[in-house]
Amino acid sequence: MFLQGWQDVLARIWYYLSHKYTIGNLEGSVTSLFGGALIFALAILFSRTLSKLLQRRIAKRAYLDPGLHYTIGRLTQYLVITLGLLVALSFGVGLNLTSIAVLFTALSVGIGFGLQYIAADIASGFILLFERPVRVGDRITIGEDEGDVQSINLRTTVVATNDRISIIVPNSKLVSQRLINWSYGDPRARLAIPVSVAYGSDIELVTNTLLKAVEDVENVLLDPVPKVQFLKFGDWSLDFRLLLWTNRTRLHMQIRSDINYRIERLFRQAGIEIPFPQTELRLRGGALHLDTGDRLVADEKSVNENVD
Repeated sequence: MFLQGWQDVLARIWYYLSHKYTIGNLEGSVTSLFGGALIFALAILFSRTLSKLLQRRIAKRAYLDPGLHYTIGRLTQYLVITLGLLVALSFGVGLNLTSIAVLFTALSVGIGFGLQYIAADIASGFILLFERPVRVGDRITIGEDEGDVQSINLRTTVVATNDRISIIVPNSKLVSQRLINWSYGDPRARLAIPVSVAYGSDIELVTNTLLKAVEDVENVLLDPVPKVQFLKFGDWSLDFRLLLWTNRTRLHMQIRSDINYRIERLFRQAGIEIPFPQTELRLRGGALHLDTGDRLVADEKSVNENVD
């Protein structure tokens, strides 16, 4: 009799767990919801495992683009998760095509009321994966921030700076705004270093000194050859630009620093002056004069005349 009582309790519990509830076009029970959640969790686990396996297999092929294995792995992961979600919803709540239409209608309303930015980021993430203007491992500059792309996720992209700081960038910003990709296309890049010298400097000496500053600098290409351009006559300086090429674009800041060190040293040795902004003040009628402490003071007579 005791055993029969426990059987009745278990039967009642199983009845409540397996009893199907209907909400609109959706129908499901506690057990079906648990089974759907289990299917979705297994789909996520399987998608990650398959993605890593594909990336390792593709990475062994040296002739393929290094960022291609990441793109294929990500797309495969998203596809498996999407299929797993559909199967989980079908098992858990009896999802059908009509229910999918209702679900997408609800999502479109939600997007219209405040999820448009998230939707734009997700769409931009797929653009980055398919069009690949920015790839994992690329060196990019966004505004004042520069770093290497570590990962391109569904909504955001992670960029690691030289300071080992991770910057989280929305994907829509990478698609809609201007950025510099130092690794895109031609591996070479031209660097321009502006230099100003004082009026009266020997232009030929300045040109030769700038070209000498580039000689034997690491990571600077000899072809195309470096050259100097005379840009303009500035307000207080003669403005030049040193042009050089490098195939180590990731090191462009260090290359500029090395050359600037050499320019300063060579200019000092050659007696070439680097000017700075100066303001010229002209005094008329003796209204101002210097006192014993080299301070500029107004003449009392001139002040009284102005008051009168």
